[in-house]
Amino acid sequence: MSETLTRDAKLLQYLNEAYGKERELETTLQAHITMATRATYKKRLQQHHKETRAHARQVERRIKQLGGRAHAGPVPQVVTEAAGAVETVIGKGTAAAQGALHGLRGTSEEEKQLKNAKDEFKDEAEEIANYRVIESLAESVGDGETAKLARGIRREEERMQNFLDRLIPQLTRALARAEVPASERAPARRRRARR
Repeated sequence: MSETLTRDAKLLQYLNEAYGKERELETTLQAHITMATRATYKKRLQQHHKETRAHARQVERRIKQLGGRAHAGPVPQVVTEAAGAVETVIGKGTAAAQGALHGLRGTSEEEKQLKNAKDEFKDEAEEIANYRVIESLAESVGDGETAKLARGIRREEERMQNFLDRLIPQLTRALARAEVPASERAPARRRRARR
């Protein structure tokens, strides 16, 4: 077996971190999809779930091309296959448990939706950071293929985060309407009719 170059080992480290996050989010997104009540939100979550699975496959493929083995988490390369498999199961189990807990939080459906969207926004920020690191590292060591992969995935993550950024104020207003008496809310702003 050939030795892995230092640059490839570092790329593999960050690719595996991104891979682990993608696999974790597959489970989390599935749980959030089942709780989504707004049609547009649910549809976008379903679309992003498909993107997330594709991202995991793309990153896994690139890891193999660089001579590594995809695993979900910060495990040294010398770890056995069994330990890597156990870690993947634990990561997915944790995400599944979190998804179930997300269904219990909040005082209303509106609050559950809002809290899920906030978590998704945070997860997208982490993924964007992961892929920005991979892209910059790959460019720094002359690996154009990995940089291109990271850039493409990062852009999809940014689109999802932008969707959530527009959705969160809508969900917050829905929460206010559901949980705060009308007498305690500011009057709704009316749009001016264009002439």
